[in-house]
Amino acid sequence: MTIIDFHTHIFPPFCVKERERLFKGEQAFESIYGSPGSKMVEAETLIYSMDEQGVDRSVVFGFPWEDPDNYKRHNDYIIESVNRYPDRLTGLSCFSPFCQKPATEAQRCLEAGLSGVGELAVYGSGLSSRFLDSMKDLMSLCECMDVPLLLHTNEPVGHSYPGKAPMTLYQIYRFVKAYPKNRIVLAHWGGGIFFYCLMKKEVPEVMKNVWLDTAASPFLYSPEIYLRAAEIIGPEKILFGSDFPLIRPKRYLDEMESCGLEKAALEKITGANAALFFGLESG
Repeated sequence: MTIIDFHTHIFPPFCVKERERLFKGEQAFESIYGSPGSKMVEAETLIYSMDEQGVDRSVVFGFPWEDPDNYKRHNDYIIESVNRYPDRLTGLSCFSPFCQKPATEAQRCLEAGLSGVGELAVYGSGLSSRFLDSMKDLMSLCECMDVPLLLHTNEPVGHSYPGKAPMTLYQIYRFVKAYPKNRIVLAHWGGGIFFYCLMKKEVPEVMKNVWLDTAASPFLYSPEIYLRAAEIIGPEKILFGSDFPLIRPKRYLDEMESCGLEKAALEKITGANAALFFGLESG
């Protein structure tokens, strides 16, 4: 069984060693990585963990920086890492949705060999009308080049934690509905929006080009969510993502195996879906 981790973060050495210097003008970065205990790793550490955890390939990306110098340097590191480990890493380009000309940076990265865009996030204001407008050119590019976009989403209820944005399910749904031809991956189970795929009208059609990843699931949900989500949207729409280095992959794999998923569903979620998604060898 091929294991593909769809959601991992790696940082270039200058970020890992000088994180405090980067807090200025980067409120979201400071809110998540301000604590010295917040883990940041380079590509080599990820590869070591993959070998240890039995992961064949990881999808890697950076952080939605505001400063152009920060996101360009980080994206360059993602490009470099993918070139260094082409059989192990697939890369996405990342930047703030509110940066100047996001489509220009995305095109630069796609032409350099990256495979999509993400994990884009708006941590301070949710998925506002301003966000929706700022995404037009970028989503048009992604549609034209047939590449996916991974978007940070989270549940609108429950406990607070670093990185939890003040968004609503309506905002998530409005974004998906605005771009019906794009392949969209909603991180962190889409904040639970998949439940509404049980509705008889409109929602199943709007969500037909939407996938969900499992990032941070052990911190947020009981293992039963794998079964319930598979029942509602089908296992072919679920992508295993660990949010490494936040949580190690094995914790997810143990939960999925223990909750009663059928073998065929488990194989789809843990690797086959992602391989098909990016046109990779399935193993």
